[in-house]
Amino acid sequence: MTRLPTTTAKKLGLLIDLDICVGCHACAVACKEWNDQGASGPLPDLDAYGAAPDGVWFNRVHSYELDALGDQPASTLHFPRSCLHCETPACVSVCPTGASHKRAEDGIVLVDPDTCIGCKLCSWACPYGAREYSPSEGVMKKCTLCVDRIYDQRIPEAQRQPACVQACPTRARGFGDFADPDSEVSVKSRERGGRELMPELGYRSVNRYLPPRRKQPVPAPAEETLDTTQLPAALRWLDRILSR
Repeated sequence: MTRLPTTTAKKLGLLIDLDICVGCHACAVACKEWNDQGASGPLPDLDAYGAAPDGVWFNRVHSYELDALGDQPASTLHFPRSCLHCETPACVSVCPTGASHKRAEDGIVLVDPDTCIGCKLCSWACPYGAREYSPSEGVMKKCTLCVDRIYDQRIPEAQRQPACVQACPTRARGFGDFADPDSEVSVKSRERGGRELMPELGYRSVNRYLPPRRKQPVPAPAEETLDTTQLPAALRWLDRILSR
């Protein structure tokens, strides 16, 4: 089984704001476009125009309808899901070939397609459903945090971010080093109470989710009263006709 690094110099990950995610799927499409043509490609589609289309997607967005609760109105919650690059990922420790591994320099969890045998042990071990099997290649794939993009010196520094972060129209996604307490993602996570996903499992996911803010209760509209005696004569006559 594959060993994990004792520590990592960085903890690169995503900060996702569930309060402003609109479920547009721009992140998922941008992710697929970039990775399909890059080092992680291809990302094949299965029965793309059939009754049950599917395929290899590193990022998926799920939408849930939330019922009204107390003074909080009913709402729709959009929940993006991808690899969380856990500090102690079960998907790595169960890998029999070492194909699934966690990098010591930045904490990114990757899969080496040259040594992956497609046994799917990692997908069974991952409780977040973040592993994708490519039937055309017989190997497992997953989010790489666009590792071939974030370190590319040919790209302007401001654009050295995962494709999903660059594409988000509402800026609901952030990227940075959670090991740095002064990084933008760390500061925002502290201020907004960033949540680790399923912490009871002990895998210590690096990605954080910002919970939706409380909605301001909508006051009931005040009942309007009309003093008909103050109306002109023509309107008082019209009011009597319409009130019959």
